[in-house]
Amino acid sequence: MNCLLPEYTASLLFSGNVIRRSSGRRSMETDENMEEARVSRNFIENEIDKDLAEGVYDHVETRFPPEPNGYLHIGHAKSILLNYGLAKEYNGTFNLRFDDTNPTKEDVEFVESIKADVEWLGADFEDRLYFASDYFEKMYEAAVKLIRDGKAYVCDLTADEIREYRGTFEQPGKESPYRNRSVEENLALFEQMKNGEVEDGARVLRAKIDMASPNMNMRDPVIYRVAHVSHHRTGDKWCIYPMYDFAHPIEDAVEGVTHSICTMEFEDHRPLYDWVVQNIGFEQPPRQIEFAKMYLTGVITGKRYIKQLVADGVVDGWDDPRLVTIAALRRRGFTPESIRMFIELSGVSKAQSSSDYAMLEYCIREDLKPKVPRYMAVLDPVKLIIDNYPEDQVEWIDAVNNPENEEMGTRKIPFCKELYIDREDFMEDPPKKYFRLFPGNEVRLMNTYFVTCVDYKKDADGRVTEVHVTYDPETRSGSAPDGRKVKGTIHWVSARHAVKTEARLYEQLVDAERNINPDSLTIMPSCYVEPALADAKAYDRFQFVRQGYFAVDPKDTTADHLVFNRIVSLKSSFKLPTQ
Repeated sequence: MNCLLPEYTASLLFSGNVIRRSSGRRSMETDENMEEARVSRNFIENEIDKDLAEGVYDHVETRFPPEPNGYLHIGHAKSILLNYGLAKEYNGTFNLRFDDTNPTKEDVEFVESIKADVEWLGADFEDRLYFASDYFEKMYEAAVKLIRDGKAYVCDLTADEIREYRGTFEQPGKESPYRNRSVEENLALFEQMKNGEVEDGARVLRAKIDMASPNMNMRDPVIYRVAHVSHHRTGDKWCIYPMYDFAHPIEDAVEGVTHSICTMEFEDHRPLYDWVVQNIGFEQPPRQIEFAKMYLTGVITGKRYIKQLVADGVVDGWDDPRLVTIAALRRRGFTPESIRMFIELSGVSKAQSSSDYAMLEYCIREDLKPKVPRYMAVLDPVKLIIDNYPEDQVEWIDAVNNPENEEMGTRKIPFCKELYIDREDFMEDPPKKYFRLFPGNEVRLMNTYFVTCVDYKKDADGRVTEVHVTYDPETRSGSAPDGRKVKGTIHWVSARHAVKTEARLYEQLVDAERNINPDSLTIMPSCYVEPALADAKAYDRFQFVRQGYFAVDPKDTTADHLVFNRIVSLKSSFKLPTQ
């Protein structure tokens, strides 16, 4: 079983290949039935169990180590929740640590966005917030130790020459002509690098391992480079910076991380990870375990591509709701619980696989269905006039707030002579099995009366501007005294009381051929919603009848202009597997 979540609303219990649903809040620590439900455990849990049983470690400490060079996306959510969930499961500790070793690409904006994302997902790092830059002095000392031990040397080859000397998968590399410099010369040259006496790219520090190794990562990898760049935390104190493969294992070891959980592309880097912590001499080195990345169909996750989309103005920022950065999902209206459910459904394994975007949509529907109130909203309005309704009369209609949750109660909706309905709910010449309004047809206005279409008006362009109906005052209860039935029910809002808003409808940003979808965003600038929504605040979520789930956009909404993002439509193509 995947134990990623300490607590969430709709728990998913895995028993073999059968997924069972359970409702209500669940505590991973206190649920007496959890052990019974835990028929199988993922491979990472099995490895941790083995390490604890054999006394390799007496506790569990995990970390999430993002590089602050962009916003996090849905794939990072899996790593966050996996690492945090394992720490909680074993009553251990969880660290948030920024791998800020490359100041050329890092920014404080990214640091703050990542902290907000991790907190929003529910991964509590409390006072365990760290930065790789906290350990620059220790890393420098570790590099000096390797030089003194004859296990590192300063190399004057260019980047292209280092690449050429490294060889290929079929041929071993050849040693650098600078590989056998003396310890004293290497110490002096490395000191010059540290003191700013060497230009960028002129020299690097390399580990002395094995140029004939079948693992390319072990062929004397670069562990320090010169970069005269200000760092967002250390300023100009340093002009040499450690490479990721050297810095990362040191960060883990210094913090006391026991299990360094990372994705499969680091599997070939594990021998170098182990070499670093062993040769520097950490008494209880951490253990790296890899799992498969989570790929999501039909979306863009690469930081480089997202950055280009932002720069080109294709999207309005890293948090554009068409993206799957965590900030974008939050802005669009997704909940932490839905993301957790999605990660749990995706599972943990070593085998690469892709999750369908429809499954993510399924999770947000399942989470919101019992939680949010249902309101009427008209996105593409046309006026409906009830010819025989009293001119100045206003009735207040009772409506259920959430048919899935009676505890959410009811509300009053104003009803009067002039209403708005959606344009698609009227047709002049409808096809067969169209049960909404057309000349001569009778439908029910949701929660109120039967009405019959008697006329309509069009503008000079042939566009319908008004639909005229008459109502039967004896049908407010939803049925007619003579027993007649209607096949269609349509929603509406009072034209006199409705609040004008903007709605944004989203489709996939890229099409099947990976081209930008020109229809990924549809803006509906003149929508009308029930007056009760006038006070809606940023991130408030609602179900709009027949339209889907919507959330108030936190970025573009103002005091006098509400903007709603459609989180997801009501229709789903995803089916939860039963076996």
